[in-house]
Amino acid sequence: MTTASTPHSQGGLGLGWVVRALVALLRHPALWGTAIVQVRRLAVPGWWRRPPFLPLPDPDYLRFRLQTAYGDDRDPEPADVVTYLHWCRAWPHVTS
Repeated sequence: MTTASTPHSQGGLGLGWVVRALVALLRHPALWGTAIVQVRRLAVPGWWRRPPFLPLPDPDYLRFRLQTAYGDDRDPEPADVVTYLHWCRAWPHVTS
C-alpha cells in the first residue's frame, strides 16, 4: 500500500502555505499578540544561533503535530492557523 506524500509528511509546508497563513492572520489583528506568544513558545531554543535564524518550531515536533491532526491525506488550510490561535487565546480562560 502506498500513501500520498504531502508536504508536511516530508517535513515542511512550503513558503506558499506560510504566506497564505500570514495573509489569513493579517485579517485578524486581535490575534496578532497571540501569534507572537505562540511563535515564542514553539521556537527551538537558541534559534538565533543557527540558520535559518528564524523562530521556527522543531521540524520533528511540527511533523508529529501535523501528522496527528491531519494524517497523510491532506495538509492544513491556512485558515486553520486562525482557528488554532483563537483556541490558544481562549484556553487560559477555560482553565481558570
